[in-house]
Amino acid sequence: MKILVLNCGSSSLKYQLINMETEEVMASGKYERIGEEEAFITHKAKGQKKEIKNPAYNHTEAIEFTLQQLVNPEYKVIDSLDEIEAIGHRLVHGGEKISESVVIDDEVINILKECTDLAPLHNPASILGIEACKKVMPEKTMVGVFDTAFHQSIPKEKYLYPIPYEYYEKYKVRKYGFHGTSHMYVSQRLAEIEGKDIKDIKVVTCHLGQGASICAIEGGKSIDTSMGLSPLGGIPMVTRSGDMDPSVLTYIMKKDNLSAGEMESILNKQSGVSGVSGLAPDFRVIEQASNGDNERAKIAMSSFKYAIASYIAKYAVAMNGIDYIIFTGGVGENQTNIRKEICEQLTFMGVEIDNELNNVKGEEKIVSKPSSKVKIYVIPTNEELMIAKETKRLAK
Repeated sequence: MKILVLNCGSSSLKYQLINMETEEVMASGKYERIGEEEAFITHKAKGQKKEIKNPAYNHTEAIEFTLQQLVNPEYKVIDSLDEIEAIGHRLVHGGEKISESVVIDDEVINILKECTDLAPLHNPASILGIEACKKVMPEKTMVGVFDTAFHQSIPKEKYLYPIPYEYYEKYKVRKYGFHGTSHMYVSQRLAEIEGKDIKDIKVVTCHLGQGASICAIEGGKSIDTSMGLSPLGGIPMVTRSGDMDPSVLTYIMKKDNLSAGEMESILNKQSGVSGVSGLAPDFRVIEQASNGDNERAKIAMSSFKYAIASYIAKYAVAMNGIDYIIFTGGVGENQTNIRKEICEQLTFMGVEIDNELNNVKGEEKIVSKPSSKVKIYVIPTNEELMIAKETKRLAK
């Protein structure tokens, strides 16, 4: 069974074609600058990498051209598009109505539209991608795998905010959590590596990238997570603020006469470690500067690592202990010093990282000492494979 996995952004399209018999990625790539004449696709297949400039003024045109690459005689991976049996979409926000992966129909599209206010950067792009697929491949089954679905197991006392209850009743203001597909994948992969039933272990997963979130997983289910109503909450990220005193927002808005939209943009695009350091929104750049004499970069990175360690400790309370810590995502998988310095703040819990083992990037590996009371793993995430597995399950 061959599954096409799509992740649609407002002006981009990431894709993978996966053979589910072997879990081999047959082709992958990214279409960028959709909506512009300068749009281009970077396509990888059969050991080749092609960058092709091709105007795509909407997602329908981008998907049509992407499909052409899969059957391009020069580097084709399938003989016919009929070989694609289903399409899996990475979707972000399904609110309370979506608690698991679903076959996409009109009702699911309407739920995406209802939740647009909660994910204004993501849900409209997802809808564009789904509608484009309906035009280009109307006969194919489409499955939606939602970032929020995995966290629907969080108990009410952990997802409600301490504000008047009427806002939950009227607007469903609550913690939803994100990166659920990644947290689910790496925790399940850990159970496979350790040869244990996931229902018998307590895991904290740290998905650290441009966006970042921490998740407490007990019995194979999310019981708490750092992101909240939107992907803005939790730990500070590269440009997102994470949690803070709410009065900071109203104070700045009054002082600078800012609208809610302007304040939201500052929190999402100008804050986090980039905002504090004043440097480009790239963890590698900021970390390198923090190792020198850039005081603001040092403060930004220290705040980031402290917040992560604090959440891990918090989730030890939530689960009455931790068996495993997993680092994943672009930063979690590749930034060795960040992993090291987070774990060094958790020695009171018996966490011991092995500096030699920790010298690893993008590789599945245990990085804790044998004496560590909590095992530490680096497990590269594979959200696309998780989406493909869910798509295969539901498409059948």
